[in-house]
Amino acid sequence: MSYTVAALLGVAAALLADLVVLRTRLVAQLVFWATYPIVLAFQLLANGVLTGRRVVEYDPAAIAGPRVAYAPVEDLLFGFALVLLTLSLWVRLGNRTSGRRT
Repeated sequence: MSYTVAALLGVAAALLADLVVLRTRLVAQLVFWATYPIVLAFQLLANGVLTGRRVVEYDPAAIAGPRVAYAPVEDLLFGFALVLLTLSLWVRLGNRTSGRRT
């Protein structure tokens, strides 16, 4: 499986978890999209440092090719999936322990 396919599956799984399994629907809320650029900026900074200094390297045959801040564009997809899944779990578990429902 290529890095590209894995990244796309990660996004699909995170969206499925957010919208169907956990039903937090974060991607349907403006506050998520208004604050996501902050996360994205730091992700690009970290990716730029790690890949620009060759701490992390990618097999060119496993990625789509385009890069952003030295890192493959797929890293943005993985970052999105990780942030979305983490926040969805945080919201669901927080509502569960406080007795509220979303």
